[in-house]
Amino acid sequence: MKKICILGSTGSIGTQALDVVSQHSDLFEVHTITAGNNADLLIQQARQFQPDTVVIANEDKYDYVAKQLADLPIKVYGGSQALCEVVCNQHIDIVLTAMVGFAGLPPTIEAIKSKKIIALANKETLVVAGEIICQLANEYKVPILPVDSEHSAIFQCLAGEQGNRIEKILLTASGGPFRKLTREQIAEVTPEQALRHPNWEMGAKITIDSATLMNKGFEMIEAKWLFGVKPSDIEVVVHPESIIHSAVQFSDSSVKAQLGMPDMRLPIQYAFSYPARLHLETERLDLFKLGAMHFEPARMDDFPCLRLAYEAIEKGGNMPCILNAANEVCNAAFREGKISFYGISDIIENCMHNVAFINAPTLEQLYTTDATTRTMAMERVQKS
Repeated sequence: MKKICILGSTGSIGTQALDVVSQHSDLFEVHTITAGNNADLLIQQARQFQPDTVVIANEDKYDYVAKQLADLPIKVYGGSQALCEVVCNQHIDIVLTAMVGFAGLPPTIEAIKSKKIIALANKETLVVAGEIICQLANEYKVPILPVDSEHSAIFQCLAGEQGNRIEKILLTASGGPFRKLTREQIAEVTPEQALRHPNWEMGAKITIDSATLMNKGFEMIEAKWLFGVKPSDIEVVVHPESIIHSAVQFSDSSVKAQLGMPDMRLPIQYAFSYPARLHLETERLDLFKLGAMHFEPARMDDFPCLRLAYEAIEKGGNMPCILNAANEVCNAAFREGKISFYGISDIIENCMHNVAFINAPTLEQLYTTDATTRTMAMERVQKS
């Protein structure tokens, strides 16, 4: 019985992870669940799964959660520091990092230091501090199992390929809701339009990142660290059907791809059960019904966030941290109607040019870079 801690249990990944657990309650047990603000759903999940521990990061909601669960033998904590403490519990086997954004970095670091298996769904962890995270994982001999559908696909394609050189990673992208629009049309899109993803049901932040292709840029950076390849050897391929979740090309020209219906429970379950494959109640891929698949190059001129991601990781140092912090501010500002769609990339690029560059940042310097960039980005938002 594997005991699982889910950081971000009320989000899209977290709720689907709980569904995986419920399908295999003989193999997995929920030990700890956490949420940022969604106290009511957290309480509902706690009553259903009866975990050992519950954390609500928003301390203002701690009393409410604690009162609602007072009749159950569940430990309830509040605050962001509690997230870093609960992952160290000796009974936890796997920590699913499904929190959104930079906030997922500190508890992930503590989980690694506590030698927990990391099921990584928080891509910002590797975007911001990829080198530090990889060094820690190596030092503490902790496996990092990817949960993003694309990285899980690559991981599956590499099974049995130890020692064989990767020539290219083909990182697939749906293209988002604006794939067919002109640049002029894209400039006028609204947050409501951007939140209508054609294939996946995700949280608001990642859905906007998908529309700008920043999400694909983050995934490119994550793939660089997970699989030890150069950014120039990662090619983004727009594949609107989202059936091929990614592929790997080897030095003999062979290409291996992982296919399946768009369902995040598959990569979540594979990370939980690796190396075993368990039955999953989900729609099966029917190639005859599918009929055809299509592929297009990514339009970096029309979706400049992807270009900025490549530039950030090529520069290295704290530049990906600047990229991420500015994006988090701009993503929220766009959703709130404060800036335009292209205002996102404009402000991010401005921050990349103006925040002090550090070639080999320490963890503390990354925290400072994050705070400095957010302040600068918010100033740019207010002026726009």
